[in-house]
Amino acid sequence: MRDIDETKAPLLDHLIELRGRLLKCVWALFLTGAVCFYFSDKLFAFLVHPLKEAFGDGGGRLVYTKLYEAFFVQVKVAIFGAFCLSFPIIANQLWAFVAPGLYAKEKKALLPFLVMTPVLFLMGASLAYYVVMPTAFHFFLQFQGSSGGLAVEALPSTDAYLTLVMQFILAFGISFLMPVLLMLLNRAGFVTRAQLIGLRRYMIVAAFVLAAVLTPPDVVSQLMLAIPLLLLYEITIVAIWFTDRKQARDAATADGADTSTS
Repeated sequence: MRDIDETKAPLLDHLIELRGRLLKCVWALFLTGAVCFYFSDKLFAFLVHPLKEAFGDGGGRLVYTKLYEAFFVQVKVAIFGAFCLSFPIIANQLWAFVAPGLYAKEKKALLPFLVMTPVLFLMGASLAYYVVMPTAFHFFLQFQGSSGGLAVEALPSTDAYLTLVMQFILAFGISFLMPVLLMLLNRAGFVTRAQLIGLRRYMIVAAFVLAAVLTPPDVVSQLMLAIPLLLLYEITIVAIWFTDRKQARDAATADGADTSTS
């Protein structure tokens, strides 16, 4: 296996290749966006399911206060779905453009991170959709009832609800990518396992601050983001310990082979 791609291309050829791959990404976004817009009603029905369950048998409803709001909600759903569906294509095009300039060991080191990125994002988004959102919506809807002899009823707008759902999904999905970021920083030599252990107390504070910023202002949602972040931080420290041991064994084996050869 060649250590690096031996082909050399002038700058213009690289720019032409980059243009072609960017066009493929744009076409992927356009086509998946068109498909998602066609099924936007079903996609929105899927996103609204946690709220429907939280309202219970009593029903509940979504309203829109602007004439164009319902249409733009469908557009936002289509765009959100297009980015999710086209991500594998975009990542593949990015990898195909960058990979020829990497050494074989660099390709081998990066591939696990490329695989784990969508997996961890999906885990975070699933936690938000199936656990955090139903719990948070039940909490929010407890404030319905009466106050001062007047009925208090939740009438969320479609746009506000979609914004909240996207906030939940993106916040949890992106936050779950923290192990990938820390492992990459460790591979690049910017942080060590000992440094991460020393920063543990600051990470506890940072996790709760990040949860307070990214989630709605209720304690339940913040705890449901902060606690998994802290668990992922500890798992990352353990994973770095395993990779450090593996690198030490590989280095010892290489040194032994060099000694025997000399």
